[in-house]
Amino acid sequence: MKIIRKWGLAIVVTSDLFCAAVSYWFSYLLRFNFVIPEQFFERCIESLPFLLLVRFVCFYIFRLYEGVWRYASMNDLVRILKAITIGSVVFTAYILIRYQFIGFPRSVLVIDWFVIIIFLGGTRFLYRLSREFRPSSTKGDNRVLVIGADDTGEMLLREMRQNPRMQYNPIGFLDKEPGKKGRRIHNVPILGSINELGRIAQEKDVREVIIASPSITGKEIRKIIETCENVGIVCKAVPAISDILDGKLNVSHIREVRIEDLLGREHIELDTAKIREYLSGKKVMVTGAAGSIGHELCRHIMKMGPERLILFERAENELFHLDREFSEASFGRFYIPILGDILDAGRLKRVMEEHRPDVVFHAAAYKHVPMQEAHPVEAIRNNIVGTKNIAEMSMKYGVQKFVMISTDKAVKPTNVMGATKRVTEMICQGMNGRDGTRFIVVRFGNVLNSAGSVIPIFKEQITRGGPVTVTHPEVTRYFMSISEAAQLVMQAGAIGNGGEIFVLDMGEPIKITDLAKDIIRLMGLRLGEDIDIVYSGLRPGEKLHEKLVADDEKTEHTAHDKIMLVKSPPFDWEIFESQLKDLIAEAEKGNTADVRKRLFDLCTGDKGSE
Repeated sequence: MKIIRKWGLAIVVTSDLFCAAVSYWFSYLLRFNFVIPEQFFERCIESLPFLLLVRFVCFYIFRLYEGVWRYASMNDLVRILKAITIGSVVFTAYILIRYQFIGFPRSVLVIDWFVIIIFLGGTRFLYRLSREFRPSSTKGDNRVLVIGADDTGEMLLREMRQNPRMQYNPIGFLDKEPGKKGRRIHNVPILGSINELGRIAQEKDVREVIIASPSITGKEIRKIIETCENVGIVCKAVPAISDILDGKLNVSHIREVRIEDLLGREHIELDTAKIREYLSGKKVMVTGAAGSIGHELCRHIMKMGPERLILFERAENELFHLDREFSEASFGRFYIPILGDILDAGRLKRVMEEHRPDVVFHAAAYKHVPMQEAHPVEAIRNNIVGTKNIAEMSMKYGVQKFVMISTDKAVKPTNVMGATKRVTEMICQGMNGRDGTRFIVVRFGNVLNSAGSVIPIFKEQITRGGPVTVTHPEVTRYFMSISEAAQLVMQAGAIGNGGEIFVLDMGEPIKITDLAKDIIRLMGLRLGEDIDIVYSGLRPGEKLHEKLVADDEKTEHTAHDKIMLVKSPPFDWEIFESQLKDLIAEAEKGNTADVRKRLFDLCTGDKGSE
């Protein structure tokens, strides 16, 4: 492969220098009406070697050989213009100094500038066009409709034509905008709107539909899937736009439609410069680093160029796999896996003393409502005492920013899990500014496909043959992807100055029954025929509907449209701290009934669920 690449580069260089020589000679022909006087012809031949040397050096300096002709773009054309212009200026200076323009018509230099731009730019763009529009030698018989006559759809069409292994025959586009009907993209017609999918698919003998447009909503995707089921064709999708932009996948990685697609979440725009300001070149620590959110946070933090990322995790097996992933990603010395527990104050102290993190993301916490209802003492110890430990160590060892992950269950909590998280929110607010550490809380709902969450459970139940269990026909929850949550947590950390509770825009709540139906459909089964849904009843402490903001809280807009600032009622820190000490003392005694009452009194003044 290296030999092929070297020969390919040699051919490109030779081609460019050949174009430069022909351009120079052709400029003389144009200047003298295709009859070059002998004395001028001699000057042309005499000066040509120096011209080629100058052209080659300028082409190299302006990196013309780093571009791929197949993907020639305006950026390549700009580089060509710069290289040719600088080269022409240098060559003109050479002619002036050595020959004083004697025997050199000045107009030739101007003509040559125009001609070589046409030659070099033309060869690249003609090559690109030939690659894009030549007939595929192995044109697929899989007749495909592309949903989305936009940039992503156009990218997909080009990839289908350039990559015969995809074996697709794109016969048309459908789009949300009916006004596009009748137009063409690279000579492929826009046949109509997505509302006409069923009719067009049958008329055109379509075998497969590929959803390409990122602007298609979850509701529209659900309708497309239902239509495809009714007419008996396959429905697939291109990767999420975030994966394409991150470079993880390209548009050719066509996949099955996923539950994430049905959320219809828009790609989020981050203020990366603002995030880098507080993470780049800094020592960053993540607790619960191998958990669902912690793991994703670590991945995104590494992209921001920290000096060191400290992966603090108590689950040895999960930390092992995280370490392996990062080592294979060649993160090298930029991360340190540390096995430890936030309940072990001594271990935390040693880690803080050794590594002195500048920023801490606190993601370690118990999260399962039924387990914490059954074991409130352990919930208090892990979620509250653990948070208090890491917060106090952060202040002691000069952490600049402490960002804690919270949950919508902390809003008017009715269960132990939510109550412990509300207490930790208050701890962060009360400790903010002490010893210089700025505490920031980020509150959001459920994330898709996290360990032990509803979607993996549904998939497991379906794989076993069912039934799928839902607690209540009307129960709803907020959902977002893990990647989106992690990125917005980092963004909130950049926005926050300390003492804030931020809440993420979760969109509209989703009925869990609808979610179950979608998963059943995506797994190729039919509700009522292949599998059933049964309702088990709400569990202790479980709400029918979650809220992101309490009735006595107010929200304000921030610099990011997906992040809101929550204004909570003030509270007396001294009274709170005293009651917190009493709660922790009772938890150490293991008095479950008293602990539950004290917990809810501390955060809400209510005893919670019985």
